[in-house]
Amino acid sequence: MKNFFLYLMRFIIAILILLLIWAALNLPLVKYGFSQLKGQLHIVMNARPMIEVLSDAAIPDSVKEKIRFIESIKKFAIDSLELNPSENYTTFYDQKNKPLLWIVTASEPYKIKPYEWKFPWLGSVSYKGFFDYESGKTEENFLKVQGFDTDLGEVSAWSTLGWFNDPILSNMLRRSKGQLAELIIHELTHTTIYIKNNVNLNENLASACGELGAIRFLKSTYGYNSMELKDYLNQKEDYDRFSKQMLLGTQMLDSLYTLMNDSIILRKKITKENLIKKIIHSLDTVSFHSPLKYKNIFKNKIPNNAYFLDFVRYDAQKNEMKKEIKEHFGENIKAYINYLLLKSDSLAKK
Repeated sequence: MKNFFLYLMRFIIAILILLLIWAALNLPLVKYGFSQLKGQLHIVMNARPMIEVLSDAAIPDSVKEKIRFIESIKKFAIDSLELNPSENYTTFYDQKNKPLLWIVTASEPYKIKPYEWKFPWLGSVSYKGFFDYESGKTEENFLKVQGFDTDLGEVSAWSTLGWFNDPILSNMLRRSKGQLAELIIHELTHTTIYIKNNVNLNENLASACGELGAIRFLKSTYGYNSMELKDYLNQKEDYDRFSKQMLLGTQMLDSLYTLMNDSIILRKKITKENLIKKIIHSLDTVSFHSPLKYKNIFKNKIPNNAYFLDFVRYDAQKNEMKKEIKEHFGENIKAYINYLLLKSDSLAKK
């Protein structure tokens, strides 16, 4: 018995030494991990339980109504869409109209190819999140210096894949009912399935499930001829038309870069900028239900490869997935998810 404990202690010490060596060799990654954990825990620890918020007389009734509405979306997602049950959206975090998380993305300047970060658990990921804006800006500037196209943008929601109880964020409540249903179902899809090393599949799947689920929820809750459904379909149609133009633009840029053999960087840059301006101007030919929303979208910032890759990440496979769900799985979202799980294991917490 004495020898057993001696060997056990040696084994534990050896593991600790290996962990310390790994941490020393991967110090930037360790520091980043701790900063993300700190930011996430701050939100989770300061989120208020739902029952407490709903009984607080100081909380406006309009906020309480939206919170109850999210409860009904979650119930529908679990009962009707068969997404995994979780404790997500049972707490509320007031972000006081301030942004919480920024995402950095990057692409090679003359290829539609994302820059990827590697993490021990998630694998290769084509974006990096920061709870501190300045840290995100530092990362973006580092990539710019290396010549990458970059994008730094605020995100209004994210999933911890079931490892934390994701709260309702106050800024979520600004969304319309259809958009809010899509968002909640999108994030709950991540809690149900998340495939390692395949960001595009994960995000396109969540987009497909979010949109199909939102339509089913609105039909079930308000009816097929309801104003809530009509408003959502109009908003979605506008976004789909915009996304289609951006994806066409992505294909045009990809073709340009494939044919580009000019070694003069300035000439390549001008050719690229001219094509991007052409893509932007193509939006003038698109008919939107709410044209003002897209009229000046690029007034202050010209898109680059990193921006276009966002549409590849979230939308390029989405329509094909929705078609498969409808035609081959009888509109059963969970059956389609199970089909995907047969081919790959999920990182989402069971």
